[in-house]
Amino acid sequence: MLLSNRLLCRYFSSKNPPKTTRTKWKSVIGLEVHAQLNTESKLFSGARATFGAAPNSCVALFDASIPGTLPVLNKNAVELGVRTALALGCNVNAVSMFDRKHYFYADLPSGYQITQQRAPLARGGALSFPVFVPGVTKAPYYKTAKLHQLQLEQDSGKSLHDPIERKSLVDLNRAGIPLMELVFEPDLETGEEAAALVKELMLILTRLQSCTCKMEDGALRVDANISVHLENTPLGTRTEVKNIGSVRAVAQAVDYEIQRQIAVLDNGGKIHNETRAWDSAAKTTVAMRDKEVVQDYRFMPEPNLPPLHLRLHETESTEKESDADMIDVPKLGKTLPELPEQTRQRIIQMHQLSSMIAITLVNDIILHEHFRAIIEGSSSRSPKLVANFLINELLTILNRNKLNPADCHVTSDQLGTIVDMLQENQLNAQYARRVLQELLTAADERLRVCPREIVSTNGWFLITDEAQISQHCEDVIKRHPKLVDKYRKGKEKMLYALAGEVAKVSEEKIDMARAVELLKEMLKRAT
Repeated sequence: MLLSNRLLCRYFSSKNPPKTTRTKWKSVIGLEVHAQLNTESKLFSGARATFGAAPNSCVALFDASIPGTLPVLNKNAVELGVRTALALGCNVNAVSMFDRKHYFYADLPSGYQITQQRAPLARGGALSFPVFVPGVTKAPYYKTAKLHQLQLEQDSGKSLHDPIERKSLVDLNRAGIPLMELVFEPDLETGEEAAALVKELMLILTRLQSCTCKMEDGALRVDANISVHLENTPLGTRTEVKNIGSVRAVAQAVDYEIQRQIAVLDNGGKIHNETRAWDSAAKTTVAMRDKEVVQDYRFMPEPNLPPLHLRLHETESTEKESDADMIDVPKLGKTLPELPEQTRQRIIQMHQLSSMIAITLVNDIILHEHFRAIIEGSSSRSPKLVANFLINELLTILNRNKLNPADCHVTSDQLGTIVDMLQENQLNAQYARRVLQELLTAADERLRVCPREIVSTNGWFLITDEAQISQHCEDVIKRHPKLVDKYRKGKEKMLYALAGEVAKVSEEKIDMARAVELLKEMLKRAT
């Protein structure tokens, strides 16, 4: 997703209700996030957890609910869940339980889902995250959303509907895929905050390697619970927008639903407790099913899985052999990597960068990797110059070419060379963009063209020779006597008009800082 486009396209279609300012409404948003755990096999079977495999090619007998088969808990899935809980400051439960949640889905062969309703893996915790979108929010601010609970559960299969043949086929490859559900308290107020929470969570899960967070593959799905109410009144009736499939869509769906509810209430209508879906094409939410009647899931303990015991405290080496396979929570805690907010604070303190720059860099994994690699490549490189180059130049070119940083094949070494030329005053920002464009449109990305060769071949090196700069300045002064006369009469802004002419005749390749200095000296001598 392009950095500057994440929320800049927050607009509503003609079907959308108009905004109203007649009354003061407050919105309340709570998110539920389902993240697919990054394991090789499923939660309760040995079948592969492979995305994009041929239909029904990753199905064990247990996944198909063949009688006589029993679940076997995936230890790696539990460890990933524990590491995530620790990263979010949760209280990991020493004992957690599995339950059966009964409901009918055509792609759920057993007729129930194994989840954790009574005693989840972890409770509590909180996620603090920055909210900053260029062009939308004036300045970054931090928001905190408390985490109600974190639980493990299995996914259902997938139904494929053929409208032409009027048939529905079932693919059980996803059945039994390990999911981690994170239920957040309703602490958010806007679509931007909801999207920022999801983005921060994705950064954390990616660093933990708990989840790939590829929303386009269904590895992370978001449900948003939304309600509005007048100030100093009880909370309103909520609606749930299910299975939102991108960070941008989270902001759009939440903002749309808030405005829809406000418009309904302002017109004397009533909000119904219902499940809605986000139509990304029409930019609207669509009613799916009513939730006024509470569905009875008939929760019951899973009889085929014993309680899950975890070791919460460090013990001496003389532990019992029977406890050898027990998951050691303190040991897992020592494996946690540096988290995104820690990286932001380190960048701010180590490189004296602003919080706005640090947030922009860390919020894009590829951008931060480039920043780190370029800085580590040479100790003489200015961190501020590197950051500004990546944010102002690289992102500008990528947006112009409708590319994501992840789709850019330009290497950190190539970017570092351009930074060196900028720092050594051999190249200006405008021609740095041209070099980036040349690198992006290279016929064969495997040919690692040196940026210096591009600059040399095209004659884009900055003109820093004193004699050449003086000659250009003298020629401009001779050709524009009216501008010179106005400058002499006190209109100092004419200096920059003359500087613009110098830039024009030099094809904007001249050292403008030195050119302005020489113009001032020449105009003083002329007076």
